[in-house]
Amino acid sequence: MGMKLGVVGANFGHCFIPLFQAHPLVDEVVLADLNTKLLQETAKTFKVKTTYSSLEELLKSDVDAIALYTPRHLHGTHTLQALRAGKHVYAAVPIASELEEIEQIIDEVKQSRLIYMSGETSYYYGSAIYCRQRYKQGDFGDFVYGEGAYYHDMSHGFYEVFKRLGEGWQQKAGFPPMYYPTHSTSIVLSAIDEHMTEVSCMGYKDQVNDGVFKGANNLWNNPFSNETAIMRTSGGGVCRINEFRRVGFYGNKIKSVRVSLYGTQGSYEEHAGGQVWAPMDPEAFQDVTDLLEIKKLDQDLAPMDPNYFKKNVYPEFQDEPHNGYSSVHPIDRLPVELLGLPNGHQGSHQFLVDDFVKSVDSGKLPPNHAWAAARYCIPGLIAHDSAMREGELHKIPDLGEPPEDWELLNPDE
Repeated sequence: MGMKLGVVGANFGHCFIPLFQAHPLVDEVVLADLNTKLLQETAKTFKVKTTYSSLEELLKSDVDAIALYTPRHLHGTHTLQALRAGKHVYAAVPIASELEEIEQIIDEVKQSRLIYMSGETSYYYGSAIYCRQRYKQGDFGDFVYGEGAYYHDMSHGFYEVFKRLGEGWQQKAGFPPMYYPTHSTSIVLSAIDEHMTEVSCMGYKDQVNDGVFKGANNLWNNPFSNETAIMRTSGGGVCRINEFRRVGFYGNKIKSVRVSLYGTQGSYEEHAGGQVWAPMDPEAFQDVTDLLEIKKLDQDLAPMDPNYFKKNVYPEFQDEPHNGYSSVHPIDRLPVELLGLPNGHQGSHQFLVDDFVKSVDSGKLPPNHAWAAARYCIPGLIAHDSAMREGELHKIPDLGEPPEDWELLNPDE
């Protein structure tokens, strides 16, 4: 018997519904949303037979697992509700916006042995895969410095996302940028297999009069639209992490998630014009831009309705970078049923769905397990506190590793 899975939140969840439906280890997908009209429309589009009017109603059902695509500031609360109801959880990032909630999630997972997985899309960017492979081969040498950045102006889709929350949306839209750090931190940390230990962060006080980043106007008394942090890693290296929500940088044409990693023997550098591998040996220098470019799969390998994306996918997710694979993506590990379906965020969605479903089926921990998610997120929470205190240097707590007897999933097997 395959799993029964509930998708919670149709706004972003619609990108994943067809992937879960197509996965051979999933028997049924149901849907929950507070917005009755959106719930009905989405259910009709994807032929979802069973719907629920709330997360609470869904958790009373017989679903084995849920996939959370609810507002980011509620992820911690909703994850804890689901785990305590005995459900496996896939959750969009971040894991939570309070350290206490993250600690509670770790405790719940440790005690229940339920699967929690972070839907950290950057983990499966081509650049992340490439850097992990290079690092494991020793090509970087020792890590000395990294740069992770998420340049996403509010005008590039975020206003629309927050306005869907209804009246008072500005209160939630003022979410501190460093409370959403995982797109920036995950590529660095997943490549070098370290964690952050201390941080100093500075914030840019917003100058736009839209009622979002205006201190008391939002739930976090946050005045910053942009935050820049300097972090030390457990191996002694240094990282700069940028989280910007007011920046003249069009991320749909040039990747909004950026990473560069520098080691004692080799470095990967990403810039507006492309990506390069730059080792000590100049003869081995390589422009890897084409290698990491997202391209559509050959139509013969993945026949599908050519009008699928126009009919079923929001406009911002219809372009090629959201619906293909790079040359380094290991598509051979994916179920053939997924090939050619939507594959958002630089070719990552299908791999994340496959990880979660395989983990629930096998009981093994996915790569983006709860402990990894904590290491992606906690540095940002502490960084924001530093910014609110004019850059004070703060220690970053670490919640450790998973239990030694909990086997890790090898997604490529």
